[in-house]
Amino acid sequence: MITIWKGILNGSMNLYRSQGLPRPMTVAAAQSGGSGGTPILVIIILSAIVIVAGVALSVFLLTRMLNNRFIREQQLDAENIILVAKQRAQQIETEAMDKALKTLNEGEEELQKRRNELTRESDRVQKRRNELDIRAEKIEQRENALSKRQSNLDKRSNEIDRMASKQLDELQRVASMTVEEAKAELMAAVEKDSRSEMARIIRQVEQEARSEGEKKAREIIVTAIQRVASDQVAEVTTSIVNLPGEEMKGRIVGRNGRNIRAFEQAAGVDVIVDDTPEAVMISCFDPVRREIAKRSLDRLILDGRIHPANIEKILREEEKEVQKVIIEAGEEAAFDAGVVGLHPEIIKVLGRLKYRTSFGQNQLAHAVETAKLASVIAAELGADIETARKGALLHDIGKAMDHNTEGTHAKIGADFCKRYGTNAKVVNIIESHHHESDQESIEAVVVEAADAISGARPGARREDLEFYIKRLRTLEEIANSYKGVENSFAIQAGREVRIIVTPEEIDDLAATYMARDIAHQIEETMQYPGQIKVTVIRESRAIEYAK
Repeated sequence: MITIWKGILNGSMNLYRSQGLPRPMTVAAAQSGGSGGTPILVIIILSAIVIVAGVALSVFLLTRMLNNRFIREQQLDAENIILVAKQRAQQIETEAMDKALKTLNEGEEELQKRRNELTRESDRVQKRRNELDIRAEKIEQRENALSKRQSNLDKRSNEIDRMASKQLDELQRVASMTVEEAKAELMAAVEKDSRSEMARIIRQVEQEARSEGEKKAREIIVTAIQRVASDQVAEVTTSIVNLPGEEMKGRIVGRNGRNIRAFEQAAGVDVIVDDTPEAVMISCFDPVRREIAKRSLDRLILDGRIHPANIEKILREEEKEVQKVIIEAGEEAAFDAGVVGLHPEIIKVLGRLKYRTSFGQNQLAHAVETAKLASVIAAELGADIETARKGALLHDIGKAMDHNTEGTHAKIGADFCKRYGTNAKVVNIIESHHHESDQESIEAVVVEAADAISGARPGARREDLEFYIKRLRTLEEIANSYKGVENSFAIQAGREVRIIVTPEEIDDLAATYMARDIAHQIEETMQYPGQIKVTVIRESRAIEYAK
């Protein structure tokens, strides 16, 4: 370090000499005030430079020494790690060899065990094979014995056949009748006895089933009717408009018939003004339109201003009011029947039944009554009550549209409800309640029964004379169309038909089948409330004369 300082100092002095500069003052010269010495400032600067250089060199040398030491330590650590890794690898290799040796020993033991088991199994199979060979020999011996016995049996069978043939020939000779003739006579006698016995059994079974079925059905129906109290038919939707006086007819007709023509054209109805005192009649195939016309005419009579402009205004107002009444009637009917979730369009069409009647029975009241009856019967039979109730309420909804839509009311109603998302089971109930399609559920049968009960109960419907006579005549025509019928009579207001048959053509079994066929044909071809009893009468008489 001292050598370095000296070199730096000599270099500085040489620099001054080469440049012709005055030599700096030394410290001693400066103190003595002479000008020939080295300047102090230069010495200080050079000293500082020498110190900095010395410090830098010292740091460099120290850093290099520390790096060399760190490298040596890292090399020692690496050598130690490599040594430990080699020792660990040797240990793992030793453990792996031990484990492999152990696994090899276990595998050899398991293989030896399997070989022992296979040896034992082979011995057992060989033993079983020997036993089967012995058994096969015994079976072969038995088959030989059976073959000998079968040959003996065949010989005896042939002898028996020859003896039976001789006896049959002898029997035919004695009876003077062939086998076919005897068989035919025997079959005829057996058939005659069997048919009589069959007819007796069929009648007995039918009577027992009918007795039990009628008893159970009567209990269910009585329970349903008692729980569903309904009024009798007292009146139907009228189309008669009462007038305050005879002079009102002239005002309704108007000058040259102007008012009545305007009313008929705007309302779509026919107004009949006849000799009936203080009344006019409104005729229309659409019951809703007829109701709108009736209400409008009542308002016109009360208002007194009967002219075309006022007629059209009141008709529009009453049409809106009737539509409100229809919706309210549909909602009330659904509520009374306990049916929820109906589409608004279905509610609207259902309410139109308020103005539709059948044989004097209001169809909306009939639908609600049928729904209540169906729910009670379904509960007794364990059927789906909600489905039966909904199907019964909607079963006649097609009657609200059948006057302006082609088809039967059952088909029209089923298509309409299906269009608005009604359940397929309910659609089948509506479509099949008059057997126009197959009934696919017990609920369909329940609704049909409830419909019949509602229509056939006392006071439910009125029947005019023309339809009554036509129904009686149809019953007798159906009965007389069958072969062997001597005469037929429809009695008890068409609730029973009695058929007298010729005993020589119809036996007891055929009479039973005839009654069933006639009842089935009546069900398919006629519409009637309640049920019709079919009675087939077969009478045999034996007559002899004493001479």
